[in-house]
Amino acid sequence: MKVSQFMLFGIFFIGISSIEAQEKTNLTLNEAINLAWTKSNEVTLANTKVKTKKYELQSTKNNQYPDLKLSGQYQRLANASVDFKLNQNNSAQQLPIVNQLMVGQLNASVPVFSGFKIQNSIKAYQNLYEAEMATAAQTKEEIALRVIEYYASLYKAQKTIELLKENQKSAKQRVKDFVELEKNGIIPRNDLLKSKLQASKIQLSLDETNNNLKVINFYLVTLLKLNPDTKLEIREDDFADFQMINIPINELPALENRKDLEAIRYQGKASEANIKIAKGSYYPAIAIIGGYTALNLSNVITVQNAMNIGVGISYDLSAILKNGTLVRLAENNFLEVQNSEALLTDYIKVQVQKAIEDYDLALKQTTVYEEAQEQASENYRIVKDKYDNGLSDTNDLLEADVEQLNSKISKALAKANTIQKYYELLSVTGQLSQSFNLAQK
Repeated sequence: MKVSQFMLFGIFFIGISSIEAQEKTNLTLNEAINLAWTKSNEVTLANTKVKTKKYELQSTKNNQYPDLKLSGQYQRLANASVDFKLNQNNSAQQLPIVNQLMVGQLNASVPVFSGFKIQNSIKAYQNLYEAEMATAAQTKEEIALRVIEYYASLYKAQKTIELLKENQKSAKQRVKDFVELEKNGIIPRNDLLKSKLQASKIQLSLDETNNNLKVINFYLVTLLKLNPDTKLEIREDDFADFQMINIPINELPALENRKDLEAIRYQGKASEANIKIAKGSYYPAIAIIGGYTALNLSNVITVQNAMNIGVGISYDLSAILKNGTLVRLAENNFLEVQNSEALLTDYIKVQVQKAIEDYDLALKQTTVYEEAQEQASENYRIVKDKYDNGLSDTNDLLEADVEQLNSKISKALAKANTIQKYYELLSVTGQLSQSFNLAQK
């Protein structure tokens, strides 16, 4: 019985361990982005909209094909009264019994000319379809950048916690040492309290960073549609392993590659086509029509192979007066799109310039933080040596320790910040998705 209980306990412990192991997941940045492209609601919605536009385009193309309609009727006639106006002189002839009617018709209409509405409608929907595809691509860019921002924040939080824990160990040890020194009257109680205060501050920073870590982790696993209990552990290689492509130095790559700008350009082309569609109402519509009819009126008449073919013309005369407003509306919509394109172009130029400056600043800060970390470490070593020899006080020691910790954190986060700024620069120039597609290959 004891053996069975021990085995059950062992199986339970192994199961719990495996669950905990499953909760911790390592993903490279490339894997996370491709997972977001597959699972995120935003990308799924964008792809659905693309399919909708594709079906709308196909539906519009169907308008250029012939309309073919088949219809049939069967009617039962009760006590029909038949009065023949023909052959009235032969009144003695017995009238037929008419009790049913059957009619079958096949009608065809082939559009020949409709004021170029069909062709321009196809052009309009083709451009709207292209615009929707560009918008979907822009959505992928935005999702990729959001993953990068979460990834960078998560990496920074984990690295900060790692350094804080290292410093916390030395701070706790310092408190233990100061307790003994204070007991023996070597240092005043005020120095002990200062060391405890510093340890408390480190614990507060650690708690706050842990809280931020949990929030960011939840945001990221929700975006990636992972189990909410999943804990992502990001190694430096997961985040920093990337292939740098040519760094943009101006807005030209953005004006060529930005998908939101491409989408609005396609919308402009669709608006131009809509102007032509509105003007098409000034023209008549011409179609070739044809049909076949079969009819049977019981005991009276039978018609077979009654075929017809001809030309149908229709012209809406009221359009001469009314259609001007629709044309001006379409033209104004086109002007709106043009103005939106001009505004977006200016905004992109500002975005690119800011991203270039931010990336250059991040590079400079990385160099400064590396130097500062070396200086802070050397400063702490000197102050610690002086403190051990009674040449500096506790304030100097604790201040040097804080500066050393801050410099280590700043140096660790500087590299992640540089990578994040590099990806932001790629994003504003429309090359972010391209870089990860290349990485996939």
